[in-house]
Amino acid sequence: MRNVADILKRKGSHVETVQSELTVIDALKLMADKNIGSVAISQNDRFIGLMTERDYSRKVILKGRSSSETTVGEIMDTNYPSVVKNDTVEHCMELMSAKNIRYLPVIENEQLAGIVSINDVVKETILTQKETIEHLQNYIHS
Repeated sequence: MRNVADILKRKGSHVETVQSELTVIDALKLMADKNIGSVAISQNDRFIGLMTERDYSRKVILKGRSSSETTVGEIMDTNYPSVVKNDTVEHCMELMSAKNIRYLPVIENEQLAGIVSINDVVKETILTQKETIEHLQNYIHS
């Protein structure tokens, strides 16, 4: 059964991290440059939350706030459930579905060790299915 460590092995564990004082517009520029949907927020080298495209649309745009005056610390979400490297892909899917979220911070030794996105979970599930089909085909033909 595949787990979070498998996902991080495939995609890497680098996470774009910004300080809570950064403006939303600068965070959005970084996200656009890196083609990512979230950034981790840190303060004093500690992970404190995530800012996602959803946070931007719901907490800035829909409320008429200024992207150049609002900081990521003002709109970040600090209530994300976290996972560890031994957690299964299925567990991640269940958490994401139950909480209606697209990202899960991976915590190891009280430090941010990566981010798992819904896209990562889908890719890992597809890889698992392809491997299962291949094994079954090999079994049938042997």
